[in-house]
Amino acid sequence: MLRNREIQLLLLVMSLISLTALVTAVYISPAAVVLVVILSLLLMGSCYIFTSWRYRELEKLSVYLREISSGNDKLDVRDNQEGELSILKNDIYKVTLMLSEQRSLLKRDKMQLTDAISDISHQLKTPLTSMTVMAELLSGSDLPPAKRMEFTHNIRIQLERIDWLVSSLLKLSKIDAKTIPFKRDRILVKELIRKALDPVLIPMDIKEQTVSIKGDDGVSFIGDFNWTVEAVINILKNGVEHTQEGGAISISFTENALFTEIIIADNGKGIPKADLPYIFKRFYKGKHAAEGSIGIGLAMAHSIVANQNGVIDVRSSSVDGTEFRIKFYKQVI
Repeated sequence: MLRNREIQLLLLVMSLISLTALVTAVYISPAAVVLVVILSLLLMGSCYIFTSWRYRELEKLSVYLREISSGNDKLDVRDNQEGELSILKNDIYKVTLMLSEQRSLLKRDKMQLTDAISDISHQLKTPLTSMTVMAELLSGSDLPPAKRMEFTHNIRIQLERIDWLVSSLLKLSKIDAKTIPFKRDRILVKELIRKALDPVLIPMDIKEQTVSIKGDDGVSFIGDFNWTVEAVINILKNGVEHTQEGGAISISFTENALFTEIIIADNGKGIPKADLPYIFKRFYKGKHAAEGSIGIGLAMAHSIVANQNGVIDVRSSSVDGTEFRIKFYKQVI
């Protein structure tokens, strides 16, 4: 403690003050000299005791910090009293909580990354195995031309599936990493819906499904046109896929002072109640998922909307079908 420069300076100042008081007391009386000596000793002793206590408290904080650095973030150093040390303890405790939360987030992210890699491997393994088998069969010289064309067609389909999966995963990773600069343009919802319907019109026509659009031409919101089209396409594909032949899909949109809302509904078989909390989870496939479903479209739609100050809600029943409600808020909420 005495090697501390601040303590040395403090003792020097106190010694000078005591010496000055002692010299002054000599000219007054012997009793004053005794009183000055006693007060000086008491003052220095009190300072020593107080400084020793502060050193012990700082040593406790040092031990506490070493415990934190070793991974023990359950200790509580707060004392809820006044003073600089108490403020320091409370601040250290807040930092400890923050580090604990960050450690939990990192652990969760690590688990999600592991699960994602496992899911991606599984998704790629099936088409790759299928293509390997068909490629071996194609090498046979006695394979009929009809089978050769069938296998070639199937390989092309599997390659398109892999290409779509890789492309979607790259898009999702960019969205999650916040590396995509979403534009902030005024988007007319009617034009957005028209653009999003183009890729699903042929599947709808094959299944003889109908679509109805309702909304004012002037309804709009601020966002990125192309990325929002991608989100709406994925929701529409989900509706077309889970709606029976001859079914109907309805699209409506409105605007108020708080948000712009787009409602996409179908009269299909609905989503089981047990699946509803997980439909926006990556690679999740519900009970009614199609055989070739990967479970990534709705996850992408959710990420795109969420990154544009929006939310997606879903309601579903086996009687009324499924309804997706997309809201783009005009202010940050």
